[in-house]
Amino acid sequence: MMIVFIITAAFFDPAKLMLPIDSYDPAVYDNLKRSLGFSDPMHVRLARFMWDGVRLDFGQSLWQHAPSMELVIERLPATSLLAFTAVALSFLIGVPMGTIAALRPRSKLDRASTFLSLTGVSVADFWLALMLILIVAIQFKLLPTSGYGSWQNLILPAITLAARPIGRMAQVTRSAMIDEMSRPYVVTARAKGLHESVVIFYHALKNAGITIVTLGGYEIGRIFSGYAVIVETVFGWPGIGMLAVQALEKHDLPLVQADVFVAAAVTIFMNIFVDILYAYLDPRIRFS
Repeated sequence: MMIVFIITAAFFDPAKLMLPIDSYDPAVYDNLKRSLGFSDPMHVRLARFMWDGVRLDFGQSLWQHAPSMELVIERLPATSLLAFTAVALSFLIGVPMGTIAALRPRSKLDRASTFLSLTGVSVADFWLALMLILIVAIQFKLLPTSGYGSWQNLILPAITLAARPIGRMAQVTRSAMIDEMSRPYVVTARAKGLHESVVIFYHALKNAGITIVTLGGYEIGRIFSGYAVIVETVFGWPGIGMLAVQALEKHDLPLVQADVFVAAAVTIFMNIFVDILYAYLDPRIRFS
């Protein structure tokens, strides 16, 4: 937050942008800058900013003339819906894809999984979004091109945002499962006569779950940290990423700072939540 404050304070002058271009008056500009608190020394503004941040008070939005934090909180459900839907798709598609590839390494299924995962990781989000809009929404008219409010509006942006996490999830799951399937406990479980599905899903996949869950938490934090900006902008999705872009265009410093704070808080919360899940997936962590 300190870095964001220093960068925005050094390169943006909201007071100058708020004045009409054809009626610029130095006296009016100085009064406006003083009233907004931008004429104070940098260390004074930074101390005031940090104190207000502790109280979750980032001031009024210079653009929308409303509390900045409230504006960000209003957009948070839209980004949350998009983020968790995309990550859920990555689990539902990427984990089975990686597991199947790990069970038959160097087979045609493994090669197909590797090809699809690399394609998902490599594809550009803006290109995929435009192709989905052109083919699915415009040519076949199956889904709306943009908007927010119904499950139909969610499908295209969720698929676009999930493409890269699906590829990563498949690759990580494959590597983790190949490593776990070569462990001695798998040989012991098979020697005891356990069904192969029990060995794979209850033992091997559960132990590989730490790596998989870590990636899932990382992807959620990554989406909230700005990865969804392109998708939200292309599909007109009213999330915090699109709000940050609009705030930067308007040089709305309080709104930018509140947006970054919420994104950082969500990322920290997801890291803590993943750490808690470790104890469930690996009893050794809980018992120690």
